Amino acid sequence: MRNTANTIENEEIDITNNFGTLYHPKSALVFYETEDYNPDGYVEHFDIDRNGNPINAHPLTVREAQRLSKMLNIQNKKDKDFLRPSGVISESILFIDTSENGKVVWYTKAQERHLLFTDKLSIPNGLAYLPPLVWCANKQGMKIFALETNQRPSEETPLFHAPFFNVYESGSVCMGTVDVKIKSSTSLEEFTNKWEDYFFNSYFSHLVNNHNPTKGNCVNLWKNLIQSKEVFPTDILINSNLTLKNLL
Repeated sequence: MRNTANTIENEEIDITNNFGTLYHPKSALVFYETEDYNPDGYVEHFDIDRNGNPINAHPLTVREAQRLSKMLNIQNKKDKDFLRPSGVISESILFIDTSENGKVVWYTKAQERHLLFTDKLSIPNGLAYLPPLVWCANKQGMKIFALETNQRPSEETPLFHAPFFNVYESGSVCMGTVDVKIKSSTSLEEFTNKWEDYFFNSYFSHLVNNHNPTKGNCVNLWKNLIQSKEVFPTDILINSNLTLKNLL
């Protein structure tokens, strides 16, 4: 490849068109403080001209301070909205931790969902019945397990390995290239829906560390379920030796 470094060394290249949303500076605050034992201080406000230069220096006014306070309060409110329910909490919710990196544990009853598989598995994409599932997720990742019945689980309810590809023996899900984006303002309902969508809208591709989560051949299981449209056979589930209490 020809070296073009010398031909562009002094050339200015405008790359601003490659940026995403641009934020333009409008004002700046400078905080001054005396060097006394009990220092005093004040805040000076600068406007920013169209060339990015500070102009019109003046002490911060009450109106400007109120505007700044309002902006900070809005952001603080967004942070506090994390995992806030939009209405009455669904009975499917089993546990909520609303801290900064909080988590939610919920369950879903047996249902029919559309599943996606990579070509190498030779399983056709399509609708299949699933067993009841227990989900445990925070902003970064998720675990999933299966249940024997649709009954709402208690702390002592045994958890079974989720009968899917891409799941570790620990229950953690390998998300691969899925771009997980959970905002700090995400409501409880949005949070659980997002994680279910992430899971079912990604392609199942492999058994992680050769962990077979079912009794028998996992590939044949899903081939048969998609072709036959039969109810999921919970007798092929394998006990994980964990209970719901281990996720709380």
